[in-house]
Amino acid sequence: MAHQFWQRPRTADPDGIGNGTHKVSFSDSSKSSKRDSSRHSKNTSQPSSPQVMSPRILSPKGEKDRPRSQRTWSENRAWQRVNRQSEALSQESPTILSPNSPQPRPFLIYHDSFLNLLGPSPTLSCLISDPRAPYFHEAGVFHPPTNTLFVTSNQIPDASPDAVTTHNKTIVITKIEFFSPTDFTRDKVRCPERNYMANGGTNYRNGLILCAQGSLREPSGLIYMEAKRPHKTTTLLNNYHGRPFNSPNDVVVHSDGSVWFTDPIYGYEQGFRPKPQLPQHVYRFDLATGDIRVVADGFGRPNGIAFAPDEDTLYVTDTDLVHGDSSRAHDRAATIYAFSVFWTGDQPFLTNRRVFAYADTGAPDGVKCDVHGNVYAGCGDGINIWNAGGMLVGKILIEGGCANFCFGRSGEMWCFGEHKLWRVKLGDGTRGALLGI
Repeated sequence: MAHQFWQRPRTADPDGIGNGTHKVSFSDSSKSSKRDSSRHSKNTSQPSSPQVMSPRILSPKGEKDRPRSQRTWSENRAWQRVNRQSEALSQESPTILSPNSPQPRPFLIYHDSFLNLLGPSPTLSCLISDPRAPYFHEAGVFHPPTNTLFVTSNQIPDASPDAVTTHNKTIVITKIEFFSPTDFTRDKVRCPERNYMANGGTNYRNGLILCAQGSLREPSGLIYMEAKRPHKTTTLLNNYHGRPFNSPNDVVVHSDGSVWFTDPIYGYEQGFRPKPQLPQHVYRFDLATGDIRVVADGFGRPNGIAFAPDEDTLYVTDTDLVHGDSSRAHDRAATIYAFSVFWTGDQPFLTNRRVFAYADTGAPDGVKCDVHGNVYAGCGDGINIWNAGGMLVGKILIEGGCANFCFGRSGEMWCFGEHKLWRVKLGDGTRGALLGI
């Protein structure tokens, strides 16, 4: 007998959430032209094409005679070059460094194109440190109209009777409203309904879509939450043609309004979801028609998901290295896969699956793109950045690593380190592809 929890929500969408074409555009008219031009035309903030560099050694020549990267290095000791074919120009004497060497500086340059992303004065600062619980873990959705950042926690012990079905765990959604980069208020989101172990999230219309991992009793799926109080939630999807999802992890919205998300079995491994009834897929859900279909399979643990700026490429991270029981095996994937998006019959298909990058430290979790097509991923040592060709161009070292992150305005990023919330300021032209602000 079919269980009522797995009933598919009506596709008529009485609340109007799924009607029309999805567009995320929060910038004012004075900024929109700049945003569009940064996506479609070359400018000084766009990274240069990769070039093989030969070792450089500082000489007694004047500052203006030195290559730009060397002049910058001598002025800013927060940076560290780790390219095998170049020397650490900030040291007293030239020393060739290996990427495996201990590096005290937060910004590591593997290729000169990373300098354009960093801008003249990049910074890394800790905004919040809270030893009570890992409040800063996933989602990372910045809502520009209210200057609010939404973050989901890692699992927190919960002794309340309602938490029995989640293995005595809960997840808290935190919202941080910014008045300036360092002046903000922090509050817990109190939804009228439970969030059912929310994890990844993304912007959608006047709110955000969250991955609800579910519990032993409640179904998993996708929920829409309004950005403003009282943060009303609406279930968008909670089954695949009558079969329950595993525990949806991360989500992204295509410009056509369709919702793409990953569905690993972490919830089952961590004891708050039933035995899986589906493989670990990537799905596409059309809110307008109610169509839900599998677009990719064959993963160990599909996790982060993001489109390139032109939406011709989809990136999916595989965190099979770490299972839900905390076991690790280094012969398992810690990989970002790239897919080409091919349209036929008015529907998109994923083709040309290929390895885009393999993380050298930990596993790549959350993944995002900037407006130039560079790919950012939260890894075991912080944020790793690759260009569109899969070349590692730089790293932002963060103590304890970083599961996920999101872009704000004009080169601002927030990075989530479990008990700590970090703020990164890059160059003004380094903007997230999702919002483009």
